[in-house]
Amino acid sequence: MLGHLGLAATIQAEENPEGPTLQIIAEDPEGIIGPNGERLDDLQYLLNRTLQKHFPKAPRIRVDCGNFRATHEAKLNEEVREMAARVRESGKPVLMRPLNAYYRRLVHNALVDEPEIESISAPGESRLKRITLRKKDAAPS
Repeated sequence: MLGHLGLAATIQAEENPEGPTLQIIAEDPEGIIGPNGERLDDLQYLLNRTLQKHFPKAPRIRVDCGNFRATHEAKLNEEVREMAARVRESGKPVLMRPLNAYYRRLVHNALVDEPEIESISAPGESRLKRITLRKKDAAPS
């Protein structure tokens, strides 16, 4: 797929706690990652759609380049923890920036063991949605 896009890269398969990962090694990782990881997200989406079409029981494959995802996910997790602390202290809900389904799932998972805070995704079919963090006993806003 990368060759068809005119990108030279080496791919290494890795097994992580999140499942199988394809690590892209390239001279120009920014060209593959794209702004805010958008190209990387698109590559991952296309790869998984293609796999599911031909192998319906195939596991979901994670695509990374230069460990961008690991770094980005750690920052997102820290951001979620800080926002949860803010909600816990103030009692006021916080609306996160728009996230794709993969990152929304990470946010929801980060708060699974949080007894006071819940995360709620906005309804709708949009690819990017915002999550509201609020106290569990708070009424919907």
